[in-house]
Amino acid sequence: MANLAGFDLNLLRVLDALLRERSTVRAGERLGLSQPAVSAALGRLRHALGDPLFVRQGQGMTPSSLALALEPELRRVLQDLETLLRGPGGFDPAQATFDFRISGTDFFSSMLMPALVQRLAARAPGVRVQLVDLVPDAYVEMLDRYEVDLGLIPERDFPAWVAHARLLTCGFVVVARRGHPRLASVPAAAPVPLPLYCALDHVLCSPEGRLHGLGDAALAAAGHRRRVVASVPVFEGVLRIVAQTDLLALVPVPIARMRATEGTYDIYAPPVPISPVHLCMIWHRRFDDDPGHRWMRGQVAEVLAPLGRVG
Repeated sequence: MANLAGFDLNLLRVLDALLRERSTVRAGERLGLSQPAVSAALGRLRHALGDPLFVRQGQGMTPSSLALALEPELRRVLQDLETLLRGPGGFDPAQATFDFRISGTDFFSSMLMPALVQRLAARAPGVRVQLVDLVPDAYVEMLDRYEVDLGLIPERDFPAWVAHARLLTCGFVVVARRGHPRLASVPAAAPVPLPLYCALDHVLCSPEGRLHGLGDAALAAAGHRRRVVASVPVFEGVLRIVAQTDLLALVPVPIARMRATEGTYDIYAPPVPISPVHLCMIWHRRFDDDPGHRWMRGQVAEVLAPLGRVG
């Protein structure tokens, strides 16, 4: 194992980039280094740690057991060093240079990312933001493993080490293609009659590929059920299917309103009350007082604040 007295601490940044990217080319792009420079640094890491660290597999690199064991603590150490080197003078977003990863559904690719990217370009041009897929049943673990900095999910019970803050409360509406023959007598914005709603086929958004959701629970409580014939992982896909078929969909109010001006579908009220969803942001408490993380949380909250309670 390496001796700190003779170890180049810059190699830790290379190791972190390789663990994130699993590629010497992409790690070099992340660090602003050439691929040969990253390969040379990997060679020095292998010699210092007495371990191959990565093995080539197809087009990528697979980390060794030692590399995987080092990953969580390495992220914590690098974060602590960044905080230390930032000094007591406060956080200046205009001078900041870091990457910030957010996990969430495609709802946030439409409702958050355009405005957030615009804000960062003007206020923090050195900060890069990435929205990554929300992995079902793994959002908390992704925070713990430093895979994401912030999660955007429906509010629920969280472990004690997960901090959270509510962002907005979101209602739902029914959408159907404009000119749907079975809805000709239903005024726009009016509730779809319950028997008709249950007689028509439906599509829903489910990253997990499920064929049931919030609408089904509400119908079951009223003693009814609908027929879901398709699911797709993103709301964009739901809206495209609705626009080209006679399927109905239950979608968040902000998504429906944003696309309503296109004239491809009409919006109706659900036939039974649908409980709104409280959307929140979650993060690991180790970042509670991190200036950059705190600033980014504020930006996300400010962008989403105009949505408030919708639906």
